[in-house]
Amino acid sequence: MAKKTDNESANTDTSSSTSILGRGQERGLGRGLASLIGANKEQLPHATASGSGVRTVPVAWLYPSTLQPRRHMTDDALAALAQSIQEHGVVQPIVVRPHPSIEERYEIIAGERRWRAAQKIQRHEVPVVIREMDDEEAFEVAVVENVQRADLDAVEEALAYRKMVDEFKHSQEQVAKIIGKSRAHIANMIRLLTLPAEVQEMLIEGVLTAGHARALVGVSDAVNLARQIVSQGLSVRAVERLVAKRRADKTKDKNKPAATTHTAKGSEADIQQLERSLSLALGLSVSLTHNSETGSGAVRIIWRTTEQFDALHSRLMSPPST
Repeated sequence: MAKKTDNESANTDTSSSTSILGRGQERGLGRGLASLIGANKEQLPHATASGSGVRTVPVAWLYPSTLQPRRHMTDDALAALAQSIQEHGVVQPIVVRPHPSIEERYEIIAGERRWRAAQKIQRHEVPVVIREMDDEEAFEVAVVENVQRADLDAVEEALAYRKMVDEFKHSQEQVAKIIGKSRAHIANMIRLLTLPAEVQEMLIEGVLTAGHARALVGVSDAVNLARQIVSQGLSVRAVERLVAKRRADKTKDKNKPAATTHTAKGSEADIQQLERSLSLALGLSVSLTHNSETGSGAVRIIWRTTEQFDALHSRLMSPPST
């Protein structure tokens, strides 16, 4: 589930962005970012106009938004975008609104990655289009733009939909209409948030797809099954068959003595305790798989930066203390 890199392609200027209409009007995805730019004619104090509602402002005037649904930006993706901006400039303007608490400053609604990449190459000004939006409208624009660009991982997308339901009091049907997806898609994505944290982490890392994860919703041993999916490279269909078989077996075995269940729970608790101990010792996320019948198993260690890997390598290669 690899994320797409925003390469500032001019082809996405009008097709990969959003159209949010005024309060009281029907909202949808019809017209693209061009409608946002064309609909905005207000002047920005101390900014340089470049036509059709687009203004050029210092990067220091812009601030990231707490409403940004995307939580993960990789260094490699930012570096690639910065190189593109170095060669072609910022092709698509950043959508902003007046900052809610800082006078004559602006909060980024869509385009935070462009803003960060521009700073990497020490660009002092960027093109923006300014919109007057409340929190609900700003969040909808940010979600729609990210969904259309496939910039969100499955967990970020699910969190965004749940925020629209819980905080902005939309029904799932309304969210589907705003985003341009089916109601079933919205419901299925939100259900992913019921999965254990480790499975959600696999989704964020891209080692598990949303299709795999949907098959694990409601499965009691979802973590172990997710590890099996990754280690064996199982397809979504294979996982669905496996889950169906496990549920059928569970129905057959529901009358087994309680002691069997207690033993299994105790074994799982021991593994989880060992995972926590190893994670604390290494300062990294550690997961274990264990076959109680054969005694075999595997250790999975996750690092996020080269510095973490170097530290891990140094610890593993250092001679034992005497």
